[in-house]
Amino acid sequence: MKMSLYDVGVMSYLQTLDAVGGLLERGRIHCRDHDIDPAVIVESRLFPDTPPFGFHIQHVVHHSLGALEAIAHGTLSMQGERPSPHYAGLQALLADTCDTLRRLSTEEIDARAGADVVFQVGDTRRVFTAAGFLLSFSLPNFHFHAIAACNILRSNGVPVSKLDYIGALRLKA
Repeated sequence: MKMSLYDVGVMSYLQTLDAVGGLLERGRIHCRDHDIDPAVIVESRLFPDTPPFGFHIQHVVHHSLGALEAIAHGTLSMQGERPSPHYAGLQALLADTCDTLRRLSTEEIDARAGADVVFQVGDTRRVFTAAGFLLSFSLPNFHFHAIAACNILRSNGVPVSKLDYIGALRLKA
């Protein structure tokens, strides 16, 4: 079976983004039921020297929608430091990202399959093919931030598991 860039990228992103959206909803309910200010979750970290939950959610978006924009335009622009929005803002950001990804067509993504994607930060410049960028840079970063967000929720007592993180499987019809 031949896999398209759309299948590997958009469909994989949506599976995890939908799951992360569900994790955030479970976190919201947990906060409500336990009288916890959701801002506590937004600023929570796994370790003192790691980014907070809000950062990880923003980077899940950056390494999914932002990665597909990089494939479309040929360059990945690293976003600057963004202030952490409130919990509901993170939920809205994820929902908007999913809506945008669902509007993308297979043809528009697959048309860029062999195109170059340039990643440049300072003097460091790396040139990928679109597939290489997706598989070796974007998806690993995307999953790193998604699982970090899941673990921050778990460390704050939100009852989530690996099955919640995996989301809806793409089973044979």
